[in-house]
Amino acid sequence: MNKKAFQADQVSKSFGALRVLDNVSITINPGEVVGLLGPNGAGKSTFINILAGYEKQDGGTVTIDGHPLDGLSPSARAKLGVARTFQSGRLFSKLTVAENVALGAIGLGNSAKVAKERTQSILEILGIEKLSPYQAESISHGNARLVGLARAVAAHPEYLIMDEPAAGLNEDEAPRLIHALESVTKNIGCGMLLVEHNVKLVTDACSRVIVLATGTLIFDGDPHEALKHEEVKSAYLGNAGVH
Repeated sequence: MNKKAFQADQVSKSFGALRVLDNVSITINPGEVVGLLGPNGAGKSTFINILAGYEKQDGGTVTIDGHPLDGLSPSARAKLGVARTFQSGRLFSKLTVAENVALGAIGLGNSAKVAKERTQSILEILGIEKLSPYQAESISHGNARLVGLARAVAAHPEYLIMDEPAAGLNEDEAPRLIHALESVTKNIGCGMLLVEHNVKLVTDACSRVIVLATGTLIFDGDPHEALKHEEVKSAYLGNAGVH
């Protein structure tokens, strides 16, 4: 099947008198890794909640492969190819790493056989196959992040929305995540949208970056150019979340 873009067109959202998103439009192409940056209160969480179906927009449309997703639940969107990870990314602590990853495939109706095959393949792609028999509660935070990524990818999404995948990672663990994202893109081919405060990780991992400020799209382009942009610098001025 010829995969087409994942798009948001003129998406708007208000909570009472507060306009959180103001006609935001983005396009993510197959296999593309895009970063979503913005200071606290920029509207990032609301935007990805709308993309994944956890919030309903007031105006605008969201499409994948040219098909509207508006009004569809998160599970229905997942079946059409849009997956989302959460910042907490909690695993089932008493299950093994392999069992956690397999649930990503089984949750979308795949057989146990397919889930097992996908699990083995994805763990090998991410270089963590040796963790397979260990209980999730026994592995490091950095490895748990990689297992969470593996679980999401086990659904074979066309597009994966990741909410702060580097949260809590140290300087040694972050490069492993970048390598894992590159491996997923190369071997699975899904496009990704990374919501991150870690600007360096976004610059290293993403080919393009989108910046929101007070609900408005203020930049869409090369990540190395983003923080040279006057509006972006102004939006981030004094924000301690950028590093």
